Amino acid sequence: MQSVIHYLVLLFTGVLLQAQNSVEVTMTHFSNNEGTAKVGLYNEEGTFLSKEYLSLDSAIKNQKATVTFADVPDGTYAISCFHDEDNNGQLNLRFGMIPSEDYGCSNNARGFFGPPKWKDAQFSVANGEVKKITIKLK
Repeated sequence: MQSVIHYLVLLFTGVLLQAQNSVEVTMTHFSNNEGTAKVGLYNEEGTFLSKEYLSLDSAIKNQKATVTFADVPDGTYAISCFHDEDNNGQLNLRFGMIPSEDYGCSNNARGFFGPPKWKDAQFSVANGEVKKITIKLK
């Protein structure tokens, strides 16, 4: 009986200590080192590019920035990022629809006459994975 209790304690401890996923995002090709890199992690197609699941900021050094989202549950996600060159917290747009600051998405997804699509930017993480994503800003 005592060995059964020890087994159950070890089993539950292992489940509790199971490593969560992390997503490491490296962004390249910034036009300069001014401002901040803004990065959003999205977990639903319906909120993609409108409401982030998680968000992080990073300083830009040598036209490059990196952020890491830790403790990400298993699932399907997408990343969107932009160079907030003037630190106003928003992606600046010309004529209300054309980005005037550098931007990018996971899988380097690009839109055709509009923003990138969820299906082109999505990726999955599971089982304690460390997902490394590189985004070339445009």
